[in-house]
Amino acid sequence: MDEQPEPVHETGGALDRRAELSEFLRTRRARLKPEDVGLPDFGRHRRVPGLRREELAQLAGVSVAYYTRLEQGNGRNVSAEVLDAIARALRLSDAEQAHLMHLAKPKQHKKKQTARTEQVRPALAQLLESIDGVPAYINGRRSDILAWNRMAAAVFGDWSELPVQERNWARLVFLRPEYRDLFVEWDQKASDMVAYLRMDAGCHPDDPRLSALVGELSVKSEEFRRLWATHDVKEKGYGVKHLRHPLVGELTLHFESFRLSDGTEQGLVTYHAEPGSPSADALRLLASWGADATKAGKGTSAAG
Repeated sequence: MDEQPEPVHETGGALDRRAELSEFLRTRRARLKPEDVGLPDFGRHRRVPGLRREELAQLAGVSVAYYTRLEQGNGRNVSAEVLDAIARALRLSDAEQAHLMHLAKPKQHKKKQTARTEQVRPALAQLLESIDGVPAYINGRRSDILAWNRMAAAVFGDWSELPVQERNWARLVFLRPEYRDLFVEWDQKASDMVAYLRMDAGCHPDDPRLSALVGELSVKSEEFRRLWATHDVKEKGYGVKHLRHPLVGELTLHFESFRLSDGTEQGLVTYHAEPGSPSADALRLLASWGADATKAGKGTSAAG
């Protein structure tokens, strides 16, 4: 018999880890069809989308009762081997499998560390300034923008003119209309941004600042609410962004994300254009304009 999805709640000041685990497993199961995993589909009417719990339990090699408890948010004492089996049955990506592990077997974090303001090492800030002709910035927890170079300001806007709390990708993408103009594929950018936040939430469900950010965006942006409800997760990586710059027009830039190895959870993101391309010429033009380009393009922001 098909089961009905269960209600999920968030707790004030922190994300409800059990509810997150429950909804994540339910949404991953809902996206699979029997034929996707080699099970027969006899054409019976299904009142909920995707695989049934008993079908998923069969694929993972666990009892239905055991899987049901896990999907209800009770991950206590679940082994890594069982989680691996469930991840394989659900066809999870590497990022999704890591997220499942974070939710089911969370690490303990000190709350004072969670709320602490992030700082960029002076040597790293100097490195940013020394990167010539390549937009680059340092991001931190919750998609905060911590430091950037002059080329990043020329391409994405002068973040120094924003209050510190507003230097956050999620806020900028969902709450500032100019970002829709800057990103040619704004829908993809928005989807990625929410997936990054979900990944962060799985690692730090007790982070009150993250919970407050999610709450604010959920109230102010219907698109954010819709994307947050999908429970998709993604690690920052590499790719191509197509921008519509107010001064130099269309830009096609390749971005790379580098996670720092100093335990801060910060990352370096760089953008570059194909050598000899119109975008490379446009970056050189912006670099030659320097501060004038930053002032002329004031109010424009965004990145990968």
